Amino acid sequence: MSLLLNEEQAMLRDSARSFLAEVSPVSELRRLRDDRDADGFSRALWSRFAEMGYCGLLVPEAFGGAGLGMVEAGVLMEELGHTLCASPFLASSVLAVTALRHGGSQAQQAQWLPRLGAGACIATLAVDEHHKHRPEALATQATRQGSGYRLDGVKCMVLDGHVAELLVVVARTSDTTGETAHGVSLFLVPAATPGVTVQRTVMVDAHNAARLRFDHAELPAAALLGTWGGGATTLQATLDAGRAAAAAELLGIADEVFIRTLAYLKERRQFGKPIGEFQALQHRAAALYVDIELSRAALMKALTSLDRGEGATSAVAVAKAKCGNTATLAVQEGVQMHGGMGMTDEFEIGFFMKRARVLQELFGDAGFQMDRLARVGGY
Repeated sequence: MSLLLNEEQAMLRDSARSFLAEVSPVSELRRLRDDRDADGFSRALWSRFAEMGYCGLLVPEAFGGAGLGMVEAGVLMEELGHTLCASPFLASSVLAVTALRHGGSQAQQAQWLPRLGAGACIATLAVDEHHKHRPEALATQATRQGSGYRLDGVKCMVLDGHVAELLVVVARTSDTTGETAHGVSLFLVPAATPGVTVQRTVMVDAHNAARLRFDHAELPAAALLGTWGGGATTLQATLDAGRAAAAAELLGIADEVFIRTLAYLKERRQFGKPIGEFQALQHRAAALYVDIELSRAALMKALTSLDRGEGATSAVAVAKAKCGNTATLAVQEGVQMHGGMGMTDEFEIGFFMKRARVLQELFGDAGFQMDRLARVGGY
Protein backbone atom coordinates (compact mmCIF):
# COMPACT_ATOMS: atom_id res chain seq x y z
CA MET A 1 0.00 0.00 0.00
CA SER A 2 1.52 3.30 -1.12
CA LEU A 3 1.38 6.12 1.41
CA LEU A 4 2.36 8.73 -1.18
CA LEU A 5 0.23 10.66 -3.64
CA ASN A 6 0.56 9.77 -7.31
CA GLU A 7 1.13 12.40 -9.97
CA GLU A 8 -2.56 13.09 -10.62
CA GLN A 9 -3.35 13.37 -6.91
CA ALA A 10 -0.42 15.73 -6.39
CA MET A 11 -1.71 17.89 -9.25
CA LEU A 12 -5.15 18.00 -7.60
CA ARG A 13 -3.52 19.07 -4.32
CA ASP A 14 -1.51 21.84 -5.96
CA SER A 15 -4.50 23.08 -7.94
CA ALA A 16 -6.77 23.13 -4.90
CA ARG A 17 -4.11 24.82 -2.78
CA SER A 18 -3.61 27.73 -5.17
CA PHE A 19 -7.35 28.02 -5.86
CA LEU A 20 -8.36 28.15 -2.19
CA ALA A 21 -5.52 30.47 -1.21
CA GLU A 22 -6.78 32.92 -3.82
CA VAL A 23 -10.55 32.76 -3.37
CA SER A 24 -11.03 31.60 0.23
CA PRO A 25 -8.28 32.65 2.64
CA VAL A 26 -8.98 32.66 6.38
CA SER A 27 -10.00 36.31 6.09
CA GLU A 28 -13.05 35.15 4.10
CA LEU A 29 -14.21 33.05 7.06
CA ARG A 30 -13.78 36.10 9.29
CA ARG A 31 -15.90 38.13 6.88
CA LEU A 32 -18.67 35.53 6.84
CA ARG A 33 -18.67 35.47 10.63
CA ASP A 34 -18.63 39.23 11.13
CA ASP A 35 -21.27 39.87 8.44
CA ARG A 36 -23.54 37.20 9.97
CA ASP A 37 -24.00 35.78 6.50
CA ALA A 38 -27.39 34.06 6.14
CA ASP A 39 -25.87 30.97 4.49
CA GLY A 40 -22.58 30.88 6.34
CA PHE A 41 -20.71 30.17 3.10
CA SER A 42 -20.29 31.78 -0.29
CA ARG A 43 -22.73 30.60 -2.96
CA ALA A 44 -20.44 32.06 -5.60
CA LEU A 45 -17.54 30.01 -4.23
CA TRP A 46 -19.70 26.88 -4.24
CA SER A 47 -20.42 27.49 -7.92
CA ARG A 48 -16.69 27.74 -8.51
CA PHE A 49 -16.28 24.42 -6.67
CA ALA A 50 -18.69 22.87 -9.15
CA GLU A 51 -16.86 24.41 -12.12
CA MET A 52 -13.57 22.98 -10.85
CA GLY A 53 -15.19 19.54 -10.58
CA TYR A 54 -14.74 19.34 -6.82
CA CYS A 55 -18.43 18.72 -6.04
CA GLY A 56 -18.39 15.59 -8.20
CA LEU A 57 -15.12 14.02 -7.04
CA LEU A 58 -16.89 10.97 -5.55
CA VAL A 59 -19.80 10.89 -8.02
CA PRO A 60 -19.44 8.02 -10.55
CA GLU A 61 -18.73 9.00 -14.14
CA ALA A 62 -22.03 7.43 -15.19
CA PHE A 63 -23.78 10.24 -13.30
CA GLY A 64 -21.58 13.05 -14.55
CA GLY A 65 -18.94 13.00 -11.82
CA ALA A 66 -15.20 12.45 -11.77
CA GLY A 67 -15.48 8.91 -10.43
CA LEU A 68 -12.53 9.37 -8.07
CA GLY A 69 -12.07 8.04 -4.56
CA MET A 70 -11.55 8.97 -0.94
CA VAL A 71 -7.85 9.67 -1.44
CA GLU A 72 -8.76 12.51 -3.80
CA ALA A 73 -11.53 13.72 -1.48
CA GLY A 74 -9.04 13.64 1.38
CA VAL A 75 -6.58 15.71 -0.65
CA LEU A 76 -9.21 18.41 -1.09
CA MET A 77 -10.32 18.23 2.55
CA GLU A 78 -6.74 18.74 3.69
CA GLU A 79 -6.49 21.88 1.58
CA LEU A 80 -9.81 23.12 3.01
CA GLY A 81 -8.15 22.77 6.42
CA HIS A 82 -5.29 25.02 5.33
CA THR A 83 -7.65 27.94 4.64
CA LEU A 84 -10.60 27.00 6.91
CA CYS A 85 -12.85 27.32 3.89
CA ALA A 86 -16.54 27.24 4.81
CA SER A 87 -18.30 25.06 2.26
CA PRO A 88 -20.83 22.18 2.20
CA PHE A 89 -18.25 19.86 0.61
CA LEU A 90 -18.01 17.49 3.59
CA ALA A 91 -21.77 17.32 4.15
CA SER A 92 -22.90 17.13 0.54
CA SER A 93 -20.05 15.85 -1.62
CA VAL A 94 -18.72 13.29 0.87
CA LEU A 95 -21.45 12.20 3.30
CA ALA A 96 -24.54 12.41 1.11
CA VAL A 97 -22.82 11.12 -2.02
CA THR A 98 -21.33 8.18 -0.10
CA ALA A 99 -24.73 7.27 1.34
CA LEU A 100 -26.32 7.31 -2.10
CA ARG A 101 -23.48 5.33 -3.67
CA HIS A 102 -23.68 2.61 -1.03
CA GLY A 103 -27.41 2.40 -0.38
CA GLY A 104 -29.23 4.14 -3.20
CA SER A 105 -31.27 2.40 -5.88
CA GLN A 106 -30.56 3.11 -9.53
CA ALA A 107 -33.50 5.51 -9.60
CA GLN A 108 -32.38 7.35 -6.45
CA GLN A 109 -28.84 7.68 -7.73
CA ALA A 110 -30.03 8.92 -11.11
CA GLN A 111 -32.26 11.49 -9.42
CA TRP A 112 -29.76 12.95 -6.96
CA LEU A 113 -26.13 12.17 -7.87
CA PRO A 114 -25.98 14.32 -11.06
CA ARG A 115 -27.38 17.29 -9.12
CA LEU A 116 -25.01 16.79 -6.20
CA GLY A 117 -22.06 16.42 -8.55
CA ALA A 118 -22.97 19.65 -10.33
CA GLY A 119 -23.37 21.55 -7.08
CA ALA A 120 -26.99 22.26 -8.01
CA CYS A 121 -28.23 20.61 -4.82
CA ILE A 122 -26.82 20.49 -1.29
CA ALA A 123 -27.49 17.43 0.85
CA THR A 124 -26.38 16.30 4.30
CA LEU A 125 -26.51 13.43 6.80
CA ALA A 126 -28.73 13.66 9.90
CA VAL A 127 -27.67 11.05 12.45
CA ASP A 128 -26.66 12.48 15.86
CA GLU A 129 -29.20 13.11 18.61
CA HIS A 130 -26.91 13.71 21.60
CA HIS A 131 -24.21 16.15 22.67
CA LYS A 132 -21.62 13.42 22.00
CA HIS A 133 -21.44 11.26 18.88
CA ARG A 134 -23.48 8.09 19.50
CA PRO A 135 -24.76 6.98 16.09
CA GLU A 136 -26.48 3.84 17.36
CA ALA A 137 -28.36 5.57 20.19
CA LEU A 138 -31.35 6.57 18.10
CA ALA A 139 -34.72 7.77 19.29
CA THR A 140 -35.90 9.08 15.91
CA GLN A 141 -38.51 6.59 14.75
CA ALA A 142 -39.80 5.70 11.30
CA THR A 143 -43.02 3.72 11.02
CA ARG A 144 -44.90 2.32 8.06
CA GLN A 145 -47.92 4.38 7.06
CA GLY A 146 -49.97 3.21 4.12
CA SER A 147 -47.62 2.73 1.19
CA GLY A 148 -45.04 5.09 2.73
CA TYR A 149 -43.54 6.05 6.06
CA ARG A 150 -43.90 8.51 8.93
CA LEU A 151 -40.88 10.08 10.60
CA ASP A 152 -40.74 11.47 14.15
CA GLY A 153 -37.77 12.66 16.15
CA VAL A 154 -35.03 15.26 16.62
CA LYS A 155 -31.52 15.54 15.19
CA CYS A 156 -28.66 17.83 16.17
CA MET A 157 -25.25 18.75 14.74
CA VAL A 158 -26.48 18.31 11.16
CA LEU A 159 -23.72 19.81 9.04
CA ASP A 160 -25.02 22.60 6.78
CA GLY A 161 -28.56 21.41 7.50
CA HIS A 162 -29.90 24.96 7.23
CA VAL A 163 -29.03 25.14 3.51
CA ALA A 164 -29.57 21.49 2.55
CA GLU A 165 -32.28 20.65 0.05
CA LEU A 166 -32.00 16.94 0.78
CA LEU A 167 -31.60 15.26 4.18
CA VAL A 168 -30.31 11.72 4.57
CA VAL A 169 -32.00 10.83 7.85
CA VAL A 170 -31.08 7.86 10.03
CA ALA A 171 -34.00 6.43 12.01
CA ARG A 172 -34.92 3.36 13.99
CA THR A 173 -37.42 1.14 12.21
CA SER A 174 -37.87 -1.62 14.78
CA ASP A 175 -38.90 -1.96 18.41
CA THR A 176 -35.27 -2.63 19.36
CA THR A 177 -34.10 -0.27 22.08
CA GLY A 178 -30.65 0.63 23.35
CA GLU A 179 -27.46 1.25 21.43
CA THR A 180 -27.68 -1.26 18.62
CA ALA A 181 -27.24 -1.06 14.86
CA HIS A 182 -30.07 -3.52 14.25
CA GLY A 183 -33.33 -2.14 12.91
CA VAL A 184 -31.85 1.08 11.49
CA SER A 185 -32.90 2.58 8.15
CA LEU A 186 -31.92 5.62 6.11
CA PHE A 187 -34.39 7.91 4.35
CA LEU A 188 -34.09 10.59 1.67
CA VAL A 189 -36.10 13.52 3.02
CA PRO A 190 -36.48 16.79 1.08
CA ALA A 191 -36.05 19.64 3.56
CA ALA A 192 -39.31 21.17 2.33
CA THR A 193 -41.32 18.13 3.50
CA PRO A 194 -44.26 19.16 5.74
CA GLY A 195 -43.47 18.34 9.35
CA VAL A 196 -39.74 19.07 9.00
CA THR A 197 -38.45 22.03 11.03
CA VAL A 198 -34.91 23.34 10.55
CA GLN A 199 -33.11 25.57 13.04
CA ARG A 200 -29.69 26.92 12.11
CA THR A 201 -26.93 26.74 14.73
CA VAL A 202 -23.73 28.75 14.23
CA MET A 203 -20.89 26.81 15.81
CA VAL A 204 -17.96 28.21 17.76
CA ASP A 205 -15.73 27.84 14.68
CA ALA A 206 -18.02 30.11 12.58
CA HIS A 207 -19.12 27.12 10.50
CA ASN A 208 -22.73 25.97 10.46
CA ALA A 209 -24.91 23.10 11.53
CA ALA A 210 -28.61 22.71 12.26
CA ARG A 211 -31.16 21.12 14.57
CA LEU A 212 -33.92 19.22 12.83
CA ARG A 213 -37.33 18.19 14.12
CA PHE A 214 -39.61 15.70 12.42
CA ASP A 215 -43.26 15.86 13.52
CA HIS A 216 -45.30 13.22 11.69
CA ALA A 217 -43.35 13.91 8.50
CA GLU A 218 -44.92 11.73 5.80
CA LEU A 219 -42.60 10.14 3.25
CA PRO A 220 -43.33 8.15 0.06
CA ALA A 221 -42.14 4.58 -0.39
CA ALA A 222 -39.33 5.84 -2.64
CA ALA A 223 -37.79 7.72 0.30
CA LEU A 224 -36.30 4.54 1.81
CA LEU A 225 -32.57 4.36 1.08
CA GLY A 226 -31.67 0.69 0.89
CA THR A 227 -33.75 -1.87 2.77
CA TRP A 228 -36.10 -1.60 5.73
CA GLY A 229 -34.06 -2.18 8.87
CA GLY A 230 -30.90 -2.84 6.88
CA GLY A 231 -29.24 0.55 6.89
CA ALA A 232 -26.38 -0.26 9.27
CA THR A 233 -23.88 -1.09 6.53
CA THR A 234 -24.61 2.07 4.55
CA LEU A 235 -24.46 4.18 7.71
CA GLN A 236 -21.11 2.66 8.67
CA ALA A 237 -19.64 3.34 5.22
CA THR A 238 -20.97 6.91 5.25
CA LEU A 239 -19.65 7.69 8.72
CA ASP A 240 -16.25 6.18 7.97
CA ALA A 241 -15.99 8.37 4.87
CA GLY A 242 -16.95 11.38 6.98
CA ARG A 243 -14.46 10.49 9.70
CA ALA A 244 -11.62 10.10 7.21
CA ALA A 245 -12.55 13.38 5.52
CA ALA A 246 -12.67 15.18 8.89
CA ALA A 247 -9.28 13.66 9.73
CA ALA A 248 -7.90 15.08 6.48
CA GLU A 249 -9.15 18.56 7.36
CA LEU A 250 -7.60 18.20 10.83
CA LEU A 251 -4.29 17.30 9.20
CA GLY A 252 -4.54 20.40 7.00
CA ILE A 253 -5.15 22.53 10.08
CA ALA A 254 -2.16 21.02 11.90
CA ASP A 255 0.09 21.50 8.88
CA GLU A 256 -0.96 25.11 8.31
CA VAL A 257 -0.54 26.07 11.97
CA PHE A 258 2.88 24.42 11.99
CA ILE A 259 3.94 26.36 8.89
CA ARG A 260 2.77 29.64 10.39
CA THR A 261 4.37 28.92 13.75
CA LEU A 262 7.68 27.95 12.18
CA ALA A 263 7.71 31.21 10.20
CA TYR A 264 7.03 33.16 13.39
CA LEU A 265 9.86 31.40 15.24
CA LYS A 266 12.22 32.57 12.52
CA GLU A 267 10.95 36.17 12.58
CA ARG A 268 10.37 36.94 16.25
CA ARG A 269 13.52 38.16 17.98
CA GLN A 270 14.30 38.17 21.67
CA PHE A 271 17.61 38.74 23.46
CA GLY A 272 19.06 39.77 20.11
CA LYS A 273 18.31 36.61 18.12
CA PRO A 274 15.36 34.72 16.57
CA ILE A 275 13.43 32.73 19.17
CA GLY A 276 13.67 29.76 16.81
CA GLU A 277 17.29 29.42 17.91
CA PHE A 278 16.19 28.49 21.44
CA GLN A 279 16.65 24.76 21.86
CA ALA A 280 13.46 24.23 23.88
CA LEU A 281 11.34 25.66 21.06
CA GLN A 282 13.27 23.66 18.47
CA HIS A 283 12.50 20.45 20.35
CA ARG A 284 8.79 21.26 20.52
CA ALA A 285 8.67 22.13 16.83
CA ALA A 286 10.51 18.93 15.89
CA ALA A 287 8.13 16.80 17.99
CA LEU A 288 5.15 18.43 16.31
CA TYR A 289 6.61 17.83 12.84
CA VAL A 290 7.02 14.12 13.61
CA ASP A 291 3.42 13.94 14.86
CA ILE A 292 2.15 15.57 11.66
CA GLU A 293 4.03 13.11 9.45
CA LEU A 294 2.76 10.13 11.47
CA SER A 295 -0.76 11.50 11.10
CA ARG A 296 -0.27 11.88 7.35
CA ALA A 297 0.72 8.22 7.04
CA ALA A 298 -2.22 7.06 9.19
CA LEU A 299 -4.63 9.16 7.12
CA MET A 300 -3.30 7.89 3.80
CA LYS A 301 -3.69 4.31 4.97
CA ALA A 302 -7.30 4.98 5.98
CA LEU A 303 -8.21 6.71 2.72
CA THR A 304 -6.56 4.01 0.62
CA SER A 305 -8.28 1.26 2.62
CA LEU A 306 -11.65 2.91 2.01
CA ASP A 307 -11.01 3.05 -1.73
CA ARG A 308 -9.92 -0.58 -1.81
CA GLY A 309 -12.89 -1.75 0.26
CA GLU A 310 -10.57 -3.56 2.61
CA GLY A 311 -12.57 -3.18 5.81
CA ALA A 312 -11.17 0.19 6.77
CA THR A 313 -12.86 0.55 10.18
CA SER A 314 -9.65 0.17 12.20
CA ALA A 315 -7.56 2.34 9.90
CA VAL A 316 -10.21 5.10 9.92
CA ALA A 317 -10.44 5.01 13.72
CA VAL A 318 -6.66 5.35 14.04
CA ALA A 319 -6.53 8.20 11.51
CA LYS A 320 -9.37 10.18 13.10
CA ALA A 321 -7.90 9.80 16.59
CA LYS A 322 -4.32 10.57 15.54
CA CYS A 323 -5.16 13.55 13.33
CA GLY A 324 -7.45 14.94 16.02
CA ASN A 325 -4.79 14.70 18.71
CA THR A 326 -2.13 16.14 16.41
CA ALA A 327 -4.29 19.10 15.39
CA THR A 328 -5.07 19.78 19.06
CA LEU A 329 -1.35 19.77 19.87
CA ALA A 330 -0.55 21.95 16.86
CA VAL A 331 -3.03 24.69 17.72
CA GLN A 332 -2.06 24.67 21.39
CA GLU A 333 1.62 24.95 20.51
CA GLY A 334 0.83 27.57 17.89
CA VAL A 335 -1.02 29.79 20.35
CA GLN A 336 1.70 29.42 22.99
CA MET A 337 4.62 30.04 20.65
CA HIS A 338 2.95 33.15 19.25
CA GLY A 339 2.77 34.51 22.77
CA GLY A 340 0.07 36.96 23.85
CA MET A 341 -0.91 37.85 20.28
CA GLY A 342 -1.84 34.19 19.71
CA MET A 343 -4.77 34.63 22.09
CA THR A 344 -6.33 37.59 20.29
CA ASP A 345 -9.23 37.42 17.83
CA GLU A 346 -7.34 39.69 15.48
CA PHE A 347 -4.80 36.92 14.99
CA GLU A 348 -5.87 33.96 12.86
CA ILE A 349 -4.42 31.14 14.98
CA GLY A 350 -7.55 31.21 17.15
CA PHE A 351 -9.72 30.36 14.14
CA PHE A 352 -7.71 27.18 13.61
CA MET A 353 -8.01 26.24 17.29
CA LYS A 354 -11.80 26.58 17.23
CA ARG A 355 -12.20 24.61 14.00
CA ALA A 356 -9.93 21.85 15.31
CA ARG A 357 -12.05 21.57 18.44
CA VAL A 358 -15.25 21.10 16.46
CA LEU A 359 -13.69 18.57 14.08
CA GLN A 360 -12.26 16.63 17.01
CA GLU A 361 -15.82 16.00 18.25
CA LEU A 362 -17.35 15.47 14.81
CA PHE A 363 -18.22 11.79 14.22
CA GLY A 364 -16.44 10.80 17.42
CA ASP A 365 -13.43 12.20 19.26
CA ALA A 366 -10.17 10.34 19.93
CA GLY A 367 -11.67 8.47 22.88
CA PHE A 368 -14.62 7.30 20.78
CA GLN A 369 -12.31 6.12 18.00
CA MET A 370 -10.03 4.22 20.38
CA ASP A 371 -13.07 2.50 21.87
CA ARG A 372 -14.13 1.49 18.33
CA LEU A 373 -10.65 0.16 17.67
CA ALA A 374 -10.73 -1.89 20.86
CA ARG A 375 -14.16 -3.35 20.04
CA VAL A 376 -13.03 -4.32 16.54
CA GLY A 377 -10.07 -6.05 18.15
CA GLY A 378 -12.39 -8.08 20.38
CA TYR A 379 -11.78 -6.24 23.65
